[in-house]
Amino acid sequence: MNSLDEKEKKLTSALEKLKNIKIDDAKENELVNELKNKKKQLEIEKIELEEKYQNLQKDHEQLSQKLSDFEKRNLDKKSRQQEFSEKIDELNQETDTLLEEIDKWQM
Repeated sequence: MNSLDEKEKKLTSALEKLKNIKIDDAKENELVNELKNKKKQLEIEKIELEEKYQNLQKDHEQLSQKLSDFEKRNLDKKSRQQEFSEKIDELNQETDTLLEEIDKWQM
């Protein structure tokens, strides 16, 4: 992007200098016209690049949001899995305790 700005500035500067010079030569007129055309083309390219950059920024924001949402869902899922594992462990301990009590009563 900077190189386009630099080229645009150089072309603008060159055009200004050429405007101040009296041009009688057809080749110099051609050069001025060529420089004007290049400047117009660079301006068009600059606008296109700026639009692409804006689109990329929007895409980046959307993808960042999706990633954030995914990470949050994943964290929630892990938390629920942990809770589930803890409940299973508690039930296993209670079952072991009950089995021990049953064994005591049977003896």
